[in-house]
Amino acid sequence: MSQSNRFLCTNGVVSPSPDTPPVTTLLEAHPGAYTTTRTHNNGSELLFWGRHLTRLSNSTKILLTTRPKLLFENPDKNGAPFLGFLTRSVKWDSVIEALVNDSIRKLFPTALKERKCKEELAITALVSGNLEKLSNSGGEFDEESISEFLDVYLHIAGYDPPLYGIRGNGAHLAVVGPGRDVANAKYSDWVRLRKSLEKLRPPSITELLLSNDGDRILEGCLTNFFVICLKDNNEDNNFAEKKGLQTFRSVEIQTAPVADGILPGVIRQVITQICLQIGIPLREVAPSWSQRELWVEAFITTLGCYSMLIQSKFRTHGNQWNQKHGRR
Repeated sequence: MSQSNRFLCTNGVVSPSPDTPPVTTLLEAHPGAYTTTRTHNNGSELLFWGRHLTRLSNSTKILLTTRPKLLFENPDKNGAPFLGFLTRSVKWDSVIEALVNDSIRKLFPTALKERKCKEELAITALVSGNLEKLSNSGGEFDEESISEFLDVYLHIAGYDPPLYGIRGNGAHLAVVGPGRDVANAKYSDWVRLRKSLEKLRPPSITELLLSNDGDRILEGCLTNFFVICLKDNNEDNNFAEKKGLQTFRSVEIQTAPVADGILPGVIRQVITQICLQIGIPLREVAPSWSQRELWVEAFITTLGCYSMLIQSKFRTHGNQWNQKHGRR
């Protein structure tokens, strides 16, 4: 993608388009919580924007309370006493929504105007903190001035969604490594950390899955993972298998629970809610590779393509998993 298709707004200031780096470069350069969505219907809609702002706020709060080093630029121990105050006092949802939406209002019209014909746009919002500025304040700040200790980056780039329903466009997956730390937050340092896993990617593989034991699959590096499988020990299974039938009574959707150490993805939340609303059985349990004979289909979800069916078999490291990767 050419540089003319990238746009950046930093703390409300729009940068010249030729100076805008790829989004991965931006994320590797700054710690913080982030979220990525895209436009739909020829740039007329921002997909699940409210949900993404909520996820961004939640990730910020999680990092602040559990792993501040993943959130703050130039960490300084002198600012540590103020972190507890920030956690208790700041209404992060309203603060982050106001800051990010201000950047959207300033940058989105330009990106929409200068994009290629009928091209969609990928939008990434990154919230990074500066503990040095926070400590220099002496603790004298309120909710209105908290933005002075946050750096907000909004990156927009052209995006071509993959085509659906074409043979050969299915996902090809491999299980290659253990789950993420602080998995329930989306943070920029993961862009750097996953590079070691990318080195294990076979040429034909399009997404890498994570598992702490090589059997129970948690999520992908960039996606959530689901299987549609026959219910174990269900009397309807024998009949369904013989007749080649899978009904709501004989199958269920499985996906790892957040408590196992996964990111609560936006599309994952949507699928969970839809299943609940229309009565599709869904069980939050990590799909087991050792029980794959019960799987009917599998799919991954991401904002890029909503959901994508799995086309190829998985590859694992078998009995050498714990020796090679360990658990964390």
